[in-house]
Amino acid sequence: MKETDNMRIFVDADGCPVVRQTEEVAIKYDVPVTLLCDTNHILQSDYSEVKVIGAGADAVDFALVNLCHEGDVVVTQDYGVAAMALGKKAYAIHQNGWLYTNENIDRLLMERHITKKARRASGKHHLKGPRKRLEDDDIKFKEALERLLASITD
Repeated sequence: MKETDNMRIFVDADGCPVVRQTEEVAIKYDVPVTLLCDTNHILQSDYSEVKVIGAGADAVDFALVNLCHEGDVVVTQDYGVAAMALGKKAYAIHQNGWLYTNENIDRLLMERHITKKARRASGKHHLKGPRKRLEDDDIKFKEALERLLASITD
């Protein structure tokens, strides 16, 4: 039995820009995908199972973490979701293609905390958002997900 026989990919799909790329790689490796979204982001897919979760704060995040198991892959830009997935011994990958690991998650969570604290202290709410997503970002993600699945199946 291959290690991928029971593996699933769970996507924190609210606003996720790499759903199509995730499905393309999953099809190649014959890994089922579950897209989780809230009632404000209804998705459709010919490949993935779509789970629509109530729109409560963090409802999708907690549903995703409850569904994932050891060895599954979680696609998320949320450091908290990634931390909980790692705690369940799942793999976690950011939509920009870098892996969350037990070695980097504490630093990422601390940086998020410090940034949030600084925003509150400054009283300014007009901070610049993330840069515009480029096609290269999608390519990097797809290549990273493919490397991850290849390493799991070896």
